[in-house]
Amino acid sequence: MKTTEKYGKEIDMALGVWVKLARAASTMGKLSSENIRAFGLTEPQFAALECLGHLGTLKLSVLSKKMLVSGGNLTIIIDNLEKERLVERIPSKEDRRAILVQLTSKGQKLFKDIFLKHAEFIANIASVLTEKEQQALANLLKKLGITLRDRYLN
Repeated sequence: MKTTEKYGKEIDMALGVWVKLARAASTMGKLSSENIRAFGLTEPQFAALECLGHLGTLKLSVLSKKMLVSGGNLTIIIDNLEKERLVERIPSKEDRRAILVQLTSKGQKLFKDIFLKHAEFIANIASVLTEKEQQALANLLKKLGITLRDRYLN
């Protein structure tokens, strides 16, 4: 039963878009999270490995921005990955205040072993849409995100 039909066509449509977007993102996020947990990692740990696996050695501050997490949260994530010998901290030679983080050989192996499997899983669940539909959705979401950021957050 629709509950928004009393607010007018424009508001009803916007609310419908928001609810459908939120539900789809929530469902896809839960599926992704379950897949990541099957590798014995948390989502933030996986995100750190993914960033370092694709971008190489990074300053902690840069990794924090890439992952959209606070410095304090990143410290815990990296501490836990370090305990598993998946990453290591290295003092920067250029800036004594900066700490770099990089994958260890064990971390590189894990990244190579699991990232493609996770990417294939994501491709599989996204395949409920055709390739053309996926591209159209990606373009619309990019437009929505960039426009909202530029209009309301800058």
